[in-house]
Amino acid sequence: MTTFASGTDTLTRDALTVLQPGFTGTTAPDWLLRRLGEGLASVGLFGRNIASSGQLAALTAQLRAERDDVLVAIDEEGGDVTRLEVRTGSSFPGNHALGAVDDVELTREVAAELGRRLAACGVNFNWAPSADVNSNPGNPVIGVRSFGADPALVARHTAAYVTGLQSVGVAACTKHFPGHGDTAVDSHHALPRIDADAPVLTDRELAPFRAAIAAGTRAVMSAHILVPALDPDRPATLSRRILTDLLRGELGYDGLIVTDGMEMQAISGTYGIERGSVLALAAGADAICVGGGLADDETVRRLRDALVEAVRTGELPEERLADAAERVRRLARWTAAAGAADGDTGAARDTGRGHARAAGGTGDGEGRDATGDPVGLRAARRALTVTRADDFTALTEPPYVAALTPVANIAVGDETPWGVAAELLRLLPGTETGSFAGADAGPDALAAAGSRRIVAVVRDEHRHPWMAAALDTLLTARPDTVVVEMGVPRATPRGALHIATYGAARVCGRAAAEVIAGV
Repeated sequence: MTTFASGTDTLTRDALTVLQPGFTGTTAPDWLLRRLGEGLASVGLFGRNIASSGQLAALTAQLRAERDDVLVAIDEEGGDVTRLEVRTGSSFPGNHALGAVDDVELTREVAAELGRRLAACGVNFNWAPSADVNSNPGNPVIGVRSFGADPALVARHTAAYVTGLQSVGVAACTKHFPGHGDTAVDSHHALPRIDADAPVLTDRELAPFRAAIAAGTRAVMSAHILVPALDPDRPATLSRRILTDLLRGELGYDGLIVTDGMEMQAISGTYGIERGSVLALAAGADAICVGGGLADDETVRRLRDALVEAVRTGELPEERLADAAERVRRLARWTAAAGAADGDTGAARDTGRGHARAAGGTGDGEGRDATGDPVGLRAARRALTVTRADDFTALTEPPYVAALTPVANIAVGDETPWGVAAELLRLLPGTETGSFAGADAGPDALAAAGSRRIVAVVRDEHRHPWMAAALDTLLTARPDTVVVEMGVPRATPRGALHIATYGAARVCGRAAAEVIAGV
């Protein structure tokens, strides 16, 4: 491939403008600041970039010193997928818990509070919410990231989330179009396929996206999935039929279209990121996300050069690249104006201290009501489904928490703690815990617990036969075992006490621990 010298010509600037790269470290590297000066308009943040609220605010200020309208994006869904609180667990329950409550005003309030915290740290673009209808119970990557399996429920909560987030000046990015819920493969690892027919897709997958568009979502993220009823040849991210004909044409969407991470194997392992990026832009995408696994100047240079070369060879029309770049700049102008408006009203100043503290991992989210409880905790408590045996009484002695731990999917990651052990330790000092997996999980947990009361914590028991077998072993030997399901609660409730939390956020663990300890 030809290497083009970096410069300020319109074509080169447009090629940089459509990229959304990540980077490593908690300060902006020199190469990133240089690229911002050359035309780069967006930056993606992940947990690796965040150490504290003060550090994050300083980082975003550093970026804005180079380009004052830069889009600072983050993958902050709340719940299981958190970057602000990657090392402590989220102060907000995720979508599945909000869907279980089914109070759209609560969803709007949670999204607005999360948005305030992002804005207080200088983040103005959130790759959320997930509008996927989790119609496949075996889905390995969506699960509790979805509001639920009912399209109408998902639609109304998606709209509420978009409204709440954008009410505080943070752009929403509704994902993963045209819907990732009916998949059995994680697109981080391979290319999933949805074989539903067109009428099903229209009624099920597309309903939440229609609601998000009606609510004014500023961005939509494409999915790396093959949907033969819509396009038998190309995955959605690379499909003109899906991005231009369907999303732009039939659904009438005029905002920014962002790709999911191009380094994911569904694209990089089949087309390669350079070729995939060219095809995505040609199909109708406006912004190329490469933030997750690829985060260096070499990646940015290669993608910039691939786009410039594609224009020069005629594969990518120059006007298509120019249109995409202008859509990125349009969103940047909206976020800059929204941020200025918030500053004029004092909203960011009034809420900054509390939200910045929570971003550092020490808060439970603000938005307190008359009871003094933060909105995230209130939502987590309301989401619980509790099934008690007639003779169950709250625990007063420290138990042994056996976490039956599956392999985390890449979107969630394995850095973020989950479970109830930390919260039970606070309520019942002396609580101990261990993590177990595989065929020997049940016997090993029994041996580790000794004579102590067992609290078994699971995540999607219905998807993991070894986990169900381990629970069988525990409950046969110790019928008084407490079970906490922190994934999608599909298995039949069992145990002396069964609590479904609909997610594994820190506040979900706290809400469950309160029930176990009777507080």
